[in-house]
Formats: sequence, structure tokens, C-alpha cells
Amino acid sequence: MHPQPSSDRPTQVRIREGQRAGDALVIIVTGPLDIDTVAPLEAALCEAGAGPRDGDGAARPVVVDLAEVEFADSTTVNILLQQHAALGTRLRLAAPSPGLRRLFELTGLDGVLPLYGTVAEAAAADGAAAEPAGE
Repeated sequence: MHPQPSSDRPTQVRIREGQRAGDALVIIVTGPLDIDTVAPLEAALCEAGAGPRDGDGAARPVVVDLAEVEFADSTTVNILLQQHAALGTRLRLAAPSPGLRRLFELTGLDGVLPLYGTVAEAAAADGAAAEPAGE
């Protein structure tokens, strides 16, 4: 049985710059991600795509911390795929919860989206695909 979205645990999206994440922009997501709650994540990713650059003018990595997300639906998958197409190797997904890891495995997205075990690993990565998170 999958955890279902709940009105008593609303989705929250926070953005953290720098702190313990090198030069990466970290988007922290908590709560379920579904058609009714995914808009803040989509907006944060779109803003990050046009967002700040490092001191050399290079686009900064965008790390999405998914440790506190137990449920996601196909809308979330579509947004992540769209943003992966837009951001390329800059987009890095970190610390997926067991529920999300299972979703990524079942859909084959673990071979498409760059998954990392921790935010620090994702921030430090050179953009190459990592080993699947949790292995």
C-alpha cells in the first residue's frame, strides 16, 4: 500500500543556497507530490533553470532533496523529466525516500534521472550519472 497525499501534511518546497552543498542550489521538498501539490516544486525548478550562476558565470547545479517525500504521482515524474531535459546534468536528485526509489525503479527512471544517496554527493558530482541511490 502506498502512502497517500494528506491535507494534514502539506507539501513544502524550500531553497537553500550553498550551505554544506558547495556551489549547488538545493531545493528541499517535504510532503507528498501529486497533481495538486507539485506546482511549488515545478516553479522552483523553473526559477533555478534561469537562476544564479557561479563566480565564473557557469550555471550552478540544482539538487532536489527528496528524503522527506514518500509519495509522488505521474505528474511529478513528468515534471522531473521535463526539468531534466531543460537542465541536463545540472539537475540532480538526492536521497530519494524508499517510496520514491521504488517508483524510480519501477518506471525505469533510475536509469534516466541522476540519483545520488545524499545531497552532498549530488552537489559534489561532476554531472555524470551516479550509481542508483541506496545500493
